[in-house]
Amino acid sequence: MPRRSNSGKTGAMTDVSTPSNPAPEPPNVDPDLLDDLTDAVDERDTRWLARTLQRMHPADAADLLEALPFDTFSDAVELLGGELPSDILIELRDSYREEAVDVLPDTAVASALDELDSDDATVILEDLEDDRRERILEDLEPFDRAQLERGLAYEEESAGRLMQTEFVAVPEYWTVGHAIDHARELGEELPEVFYEIYVIDPAYRLQGIVQLATLMRTPRDVQLSDIMTDPLSDVRTDMDQEEVAFQFQKYSLASAPVKDAAGRLVGMITVDDMVDVIQEEAEEDLFSLLNVSSADGSDSVVDTVRARAPWLAVNLVTAFVASGIISLFEGTLNQVVQLAILMPVVAALGGNAGSQGLVVAVRAIAERQLEGDAVRRAILREVLSGLVNGVLFAVGVGLVAQLWFHDVKLSLVLASAMMATFLWAAFSGILVPLGLKKLGADPAVASSVFVLTLTDVMAFFSFLGLATLVLL
Repeated sequence: MPRRSNSGKTGAMTDVSTPSNPAPEPPNVDPDLLDDLTDAVDERDTRWLARTLQRMHPADAADLLEALPFDTFSDAVELLGGELPSDILIELRDSYREEAVDVLPDTAVASALDELDSDDATVILEDLEDDRRERILEDLEPFDRAQLERGLAYEEESAGRLMQTEFVAVPEYWTVGHAIDHARELGEELPEVFYEIYVIDPAYRLQGIVQLATLMRTPRDVQLSDIMTDPLSDVRTDMDQEEVAFQFQKYSLASAPVKDAAGRLVGMITVDDMVDVIQEEAEEDLFSLLNVSSADGSDSVVDTVRARAPWLAVNLVTAFVASGIISLFEGTLNQVVQLAILMPVVAALGGNAGSQGLVVAVRAIAERQLEGDAVRRAILREVLSGLVNGVLFAVGVGLVAQLWFHDVKLSLVLASAMMATFLWAAFSGILVPLGLKKLGADPAVASSVFVLTLTDVMAFFSFLGLATLVLL
């Protein structure tokens, strides 16, 4: 794509090398094109902006816009207005999309809602304030408004929110030829992307599925009832998106029909939406394990502090709990100074061992691998692993302590405490997330705080307690 010429420039040159609040530049963004884009925003060259973005793939165009400093991004969206393609708008990351929707005029948002599939339109509506949403919905056609309002009525992160209401449904007595002709007649009303047609009865209950590949390979006079297959999934509108993602992963689905409480077909979910959900759920679990609730490149310092400070406060409380255990053995520490030197070794290794088991357990729970007899096998595996690692590292740290301090009793105390801590970490890493799941809590959110606190307490108590009994 040719670069724009800087001749005849009317706006001030923007230094994109040191922006005040830049987003991380994606690796596939051309720096020269980014310079040109910044210049075009400064010059208010709407024609070049719109033409350049329309020539790009929507995902690449979204990456390019997100590489701009946040203020420049807002100026670009405001400058484009209704000329910002809706397929680029939906590709933007959450914080950028929300900013774009805030900047765009109502007419541009309404136009985007008309062009997008219902699932993507629902995402845009979620970004709007209640009063503005109502104002924009009033300007839509009654049927379109009813469809979108129905999507918003479902719970967040449910299949009802994810599904699109555009799909192809035909009666089972039709032939392949009838179905193909019907799809051609729908024309622009067809979903933008779909992989199968749904066979229904007069009450709109799903009878079977016909893959498009099967449809195209079958003679026109064959009845759909002869080639349809039973659906592999059973997705209801109130099903959590994580459960839907699990079904997509388990059955390698490209799309899935969605039924309401009465069993009627009301929508479909496609794999492109599930890829986003799987990534979101994985990021959510990762952030929860690390006690971080946000990691967006556009977050301000205030947003970052607000997201992290509460968890740091919780960790502060648990740190004082561990300090309280240490204070019980103040006399022992005063008499045997070497304990203060070796104490962090036990706590650090125990904490790492517990975290390793915790990550494996939380991931296994999320993927439905810890159910039934698998729970007992997982606990046994973790305990035996903790035992073996405990023996190995107990011998190792014991030898190091002996070479360092030349004290057999101290070395044995350190080795014994290391052994006990590793076993306790193994138990905690698997039992804490399983216990939280049993209580109905999210294991990814609270497990790390409990596991780290329990391993620290065991490390300090076993090490200092044994030292008090043996060395004094």
